Amino acid sequence: MNKTLLAEFTAREGAEADIAGLLRDYAQKVREEDGNLAFDVYTKASNPRAFWIFEVYRDEDAFQAHLKAPYGGPFNAELAPLIEEDASVLTFLDPVT
Repeated sequence: MNKTLLAEFTAREGAEADIAGLLRDYAQKVREEDGNLAFDVYTKASNPRAFWIFEVYRDEDAFQAHLKAPYGGPFNAELAPLIEEDASVLTFLDPVT
């Protein structure tokens, strides 16, 4: 079964462009992972500081491999001071249909 989640966070005032740049580079790497099926980055139309990332992995093993990727830690370390939350808020999703 696919592993699907929504990661969300809010950019600090003025950090939107820096975060967008980090996400462009990070998304490219994640999309190249063998088990990644989707890594789509959005901002909320009514609040461009609110970032949402829709992620789908082939299965739990692919998700665990993603978590162990060598570029994840450095990305999160760069992101942390640019967002209002302590870290991305993760919501795991199950299909209805």
